[in-house]
Amino acid sequence: MKETFRSNGKLLLTGEYAVLDGALALGLPTKLGQELSIEPGSGKGLQWKSVDEEQNVWFETTFTEVELKPNASISKGSDIRNTLLTLLREAVNLNPEFLDKMKSSLATSQLEFSRKWGLGSSSTLINNIAQWAGVDAFTLLWNGFSGSGYDIACAQHNQPLIYTLRNKVPEIELLEYNPPFRKSLFFIHLNRKQNSRAAISHYRKNVANQQGFLTQISEITRAVTSCSELSEFETLMLEHEELLSDALQLQRIQDQLFPDFKGVIKSLGAWGGDFVLATGNESIRSYFNKKGYQTILAYDELIP
Repeated sequence: MKETFRSNGKLLLTGEYAVLDGALALGLPTKLGQELSIEPGSGKGLQWKSVDEEQNVWFETTFTEVELKPNASISKGSDIRNTLLTLLREAVNLNPEFLDKMKSSLATSQLEFSRKWGLGSSSTLINNIAQWAGVDAFTLLWNGFSGSGYDIACAQHNQPLIYTLRNKVPEIELLEYNPPFRKSLFFIHLNRKQNSRAAISHYRKNVANQQGFLTQISEITRAVTSCSELSEFETLMLEHEELLSDALQLQRIQDQLFPDFKGVIKSLGAWGGDFVLATGNESIRSYFNKKGYQTILAYDELIP
C-alpha cells in the first residue's frame, strides 16, 4: 500500500535572524514544496531515492536494517547520506516503531522546486519524515539539527502565519494575509545559496541592544500584516533592512547589488543568498534580466 506525505516550502518576509530569539516573524508557505511517497521495496532495508523538479534522480542509496538502528555506527558516506541517516535514526529515537515501518520500503522524495532555490528542501524533508514516522517535526528538527522552526510551521500550513518562539515553544498564528498591492511584489533568486549556519553565527557575534532590536522587529511584523498601501509596506521593508544592517554590520543587498533600482529590495532569510523581495511592476523582469537574474516570480506565482 502506497503512502504519500507532502509539505510546503517557505519564505520569511520579516524576522530573519531575530526569530531565533523570540521576535515575531511573518512566514509565507509557498505553493511549491516536497512530496514523500512510501511503497514496498525489493530488499530488507530502506531504499531511498531523491528526485528533482525535472524528474531527475539526484541522490539514491540503500540503508540496511542495522544502519537504521540509532546506536549503530555510521559508516563512511556522503554528507547527504549521513545527514539523511541521522534524521531517520532520530525519528526512530522518538518512535521506536518507525524502525519496522522503514524495513523493506522504497521511499521517493520528490521536489517541486529547484534545489538551488532555498525554499526549504531540508524543512520539507524533515516534516515529511516526521509525518511518516508519526513524530513531532519540531522535536525532530531540534534534536537532529537547529533553527527557529518557522520553516516547519510553513511546511505544515497552507496560509501565511506569524511565528514566534516563547520559552523554546513554537507559537503559530494563522493569517488571512492578502495584501491589495501583491501584484507589485516579486521574488528574485540571487543565483546563490546562503549557508544558514554561517549566517546565524555571524548574527550571534554582531547583534547588539538585543531586546530593543527584537521589539522593533516584532512591531514591524505586526504593522506589515495590517498595512494596505504599497508605500507604507515599502517604508516598513526599509526600516526592517536598516535594523538588520545595523545589527549584522552588513550592507543592505540593495546597496550592494542594485543601487540604481527604483523600488525597494528586501532580503528574505539569510542575508546574501537565495531570494529577495522587490517592489515594482512588470518592468522589474527586464531590469533583473539585464543584471543576469533569470528567476523572477510574481507574488501570486509562489504564494497561495
